[in-house]
Amino acid sequence: MNSNLALPLPQKQARQVSGAEVGDRIFVLGGKLLLLVLLGVAVLLPLLAIFWRGFSSEAGQGGGWLAAKELVTSDNFHWLLGNSLKVSLSVAAIVVPLAYLFAYALQRTLIPAKGIWRGISLLPLMAPSMLPGIALVYLFGNQGMLRGLLSDNIYGFWGIVLGEVIYTFPHALMILLSALSLADARLFDAASSMGASPAKAFRSITWPATRQAVFAAFCLVFTLTITDFGVPVVVGGDYQVLALEAYKAVVGQQQFGRGALIGMVLLLPALFSFGVDAWLRRRHGDSMSGRAQVFKPAPSKKRDACYLAIVLLISAALLLVFGMAVFSSLVKFWPYNLSLSLNHYQFNETAGGGWLAYGNSLKMALGTALIGSVLIFTGAYLMEKTRSQRGLNLTLRMLSFVPMAVPGLVLGLGYVFFFNLTGNPLHVLYGTMTLLIVCTIAHYLTTAQMTATTALRQLDAEFEAAALSLKAPLYRHYLKVTVPICLPALLDIVRYLFVSAMTTVSAAIFLYSPDTILAAVAVLNMDDAGNVGGAAAMSTLILFTSAGVSLLLAWASRGLLRRSQAWRQTAPGH
Repeated sequence: MNSNLALPLPQKQARQVSGAEVGDRIFVLGGKLLLLVLLGVAVLLPLLAIFWRGFSSEAGQGGGWLAAKELVTSDNFHWLLGNSLKVSLSVAAIVVPLAYLFAYALQRTLIPAKGIWRGISLLPLMAPSMLPGIALVYLFGNQGMLRGLLSDNIYGFWGIVLGEVIYTFPHALMILLSALSLADARLFDAASSMGASPAKAFRSITWPATRQAVFAAFCLVFTLTITDFGVPVVVGGDYQVLALEAYKAVVGQQQFGRGALIGMVLLLPALFSFGVDAWLRRRHGDSMSGRAQVFKPAPSKKRDACYLAIVLLISAALLLVFGMAVFSSLVKFWPYNLSLSLNHYQFNETAGGGWLAYGNSLKMALGTALIGSVLIFTGAYLMEKTRSQRGLNLTLRMLSFVPMAVPGLVLGLGYVFFFNLTGNPLHVLYGTMTLLIVCTIAHYLTTAQMTATTALRQLDAEFEAAALSLKAPLYRHYLKVTVPICLPALLDIVRYLFVSAMTTVSAAIFLYSPDTILAAVAVLNMDDAGNVGGAAAMSTLILFTSAGVSLLLAWASRGLLRRSQAWRQTAPGH
């Protein structure tokens, strides 16, 4: 009798557990399949469309292998390629050493006001790439304030190099800051006890641990420079490069086949850099063990004075460029009437897009930040915290890393070729704000994905085990536990996507319509129309908006973090 009474209880429990497991499986599998479809449409198919357009021999397409051979063997292509390589290598050779010295000063010395210098160094991230070029025109152009300092004209090779140096500096700096932040104090103590000088310790400890990051920074700067057309279009003059040629071929001449072929050429250095960097990462392995001790630099007045001078010079150069851009946007009529006015901010009275473009950029930035952060963080959670469908997880990870190796200009071309096909049912999205948001999320997917993955990997697997033991649905555990714990990383993703969407121009330049024109595109249009003051004003507005929203989000996040992570302060041992 007792055994008969005991039988229904395990059966009921089994049905409850089975129902929870089925719900979790539907949530996990459905979410992963949805991500697979989204990544396929947003990343894979546009890239395949570039190769189809470039190598298709049909009328109006790329012209096939013969056209490709004719392009790469032409003297004009050799000239453009040589110019692009010369500029990109020069920029990388200048930026990486400067960024290394700046990062070393912030991480390995005791210079004062490190937060201020770091904030100044990140200014180029908050403005479109055209802004450094515009500022250089006002500084060293034919009517520039400091035109006598340069023996050569700013329009040409050196104008592009200087503009790209400013634009790419913070990108290299972030990689090197991360590398130099990892240091084991025990190694330096051992070197000091053996009588090694600071120079010897640098050669034997610091440099081997950071040289892979130096190569990664070099590759990133090289790729950003060779695929950027914002600076060349402003200060390039007669010095043409491949990225500008691709832009003119598609936008100005409607030669989509030629644009596709050049896009494939621009894809090669990015793919090569990405592949070599991944290979070096595997060989390099982990640079720190779990027993590593935090490195704290010892006081040294001579060292700190030298590095402070370097930081001051670089920061002063950045402030000069961005200060000049802001000042020129307020000048009535350069250089004849230097009185201050807001005339250049009356965008509705000038060509280029007006306040509509600025409003559209705000909408796109908000949509990208909110939608993108939810999709990216949820996708990272499904890939990192669920062990089922390993093959699907691997596929999703590979597709998530593809945008890192694809320049924005190439991705934008792919969107044109894929979504502008009349037979494509998704053609209705072409020229809409929705497609701009999708493209921007895809463009900046990898960095945000890596941020989310890093945060999620720090969570102990016991969190999921506890949820399973309590029979809590996975989605509830995700919302109630994972999101609050990882809120700092999630807010970083929101801020990164917003700023990137406000400043992007390379991919969006091919996708906007008159109703969805963006602020960064308006900067380009106003500069083309000769309204350099208006272009400076719109760039300044983008800069202040990006900086203001970043500061506002950082301030607002403090209250959210205090509420969502109060357990960290009240937990035993804290």
